[in-house]
Amino acid sequence: MGKHHHHHHEDHAPADDHARVHGHRHDHTFIDHHHGPGDGSSGRRLTQALFVVALVMVAEVVGGLISGSLALLADAAHMATDAFALALAVVAVRLKAKSPGPRHTFGFRRAPVLAAFVNGILLFGVALWIVVEAADRFMNPQPILAGPMLAIAIVGLVANLFTLWLLHGGDSHDLNLRGALLHVLGDLLGSVAAIVAAIMIWFTGWTPADPVLSVLVALLVLGAAWRLIRSSALILLESAPGDLDGETIAAEMPRHVAALQSVHHLHVWSLAPKEVMLTCHARIDAVADSDAVLAEMRLVLRDRWAIDHVTIEIERERCADHDACPVNPAA
Repeated sequence: MGKHHHHHHEDHAPADDHARVHGHRHDHTFIDHHHGPGDGSSGRRLTQALFVVALVMVAEVVGGLISGSLALLADAAHMATDAFALALAVVAVRLKAKSPGPRHTFGFRRAPVLAAFVNGILLFGVALWIVVEAADRFMNPQPILAGPMLAIAIVGLVANLFTLWLLHGGDSHDLNLRGALLHVLGDLLGSVAAIVAAIMIWFTGWTPADPVLSVLVALLVLGAAWRLIRSSALILLESAPGDLDGETIAAEMPRHVAALQSVHHLHVWSLAPKEVMLTCHARIDAVADSDAVLAEMRLVLRDRWAIDHVTIEIERERCADHDACPVNPAA
């Protein structure tokens, strides 16, 4: 992230005169919305990963068809989804780098979150397909060539380890990169399962090992996909971050700011991972210095709750939007 910038948007009239006439003021504290230095690195990593995944996908499709292995075909299908997911991720990183404009006032900060949500859904669907196909294979066993299956699975494992290494050095809070990592991790587990299944079939001839291990991998992938879908959906739905509670913030703020009577109309949400936003109405004492109260509120919000981007409307009398104000203004 770039440096933080604070801007005040005030009327030309003196603060106290404006407060007496209108009963409220607005204050906005903004963070820099431009992309950080890590975005270019993420884009390069994702592009390199896309190239490797595409090559291995083709190899696994060929290997799966030749050997008859569901584990290889399932991993190839997963990799096809990965290729699409990584392509989405690359596009999302480029959109994220675009500066805000009059129509998109926040830029495309949520593009990676949206891509992560789509990735999670695709991953979930692929895992379900593996389970259904494995059940059919278990009831209707098919001959499998363990040799070609093992060779392709080892190639896939090496390629997935390399891809995982490429992506692992990125930002751990980047949902988009995290989604790509989960895809590759699922592929890596698929390659391991295919290797184990190939060895078991080679030495024992027990072909159900292939669908059984495929299901075990699919269950792990389902859990990871669900967590990704949930975390990205909460941001898209503008839910409060898990460690923040709006009612608690509203109740505690007056205890830390002397001239602050109450806080209401408080909304807190994430624009993107690590970018928390807050808006609220703040009723202050009639003789209080509004600039001093605003500065103190910003300091408390930053130090206690790590919230840097706030929009605060100051009120000295009844809330201008009194019909929507809660009975308990601190709630």
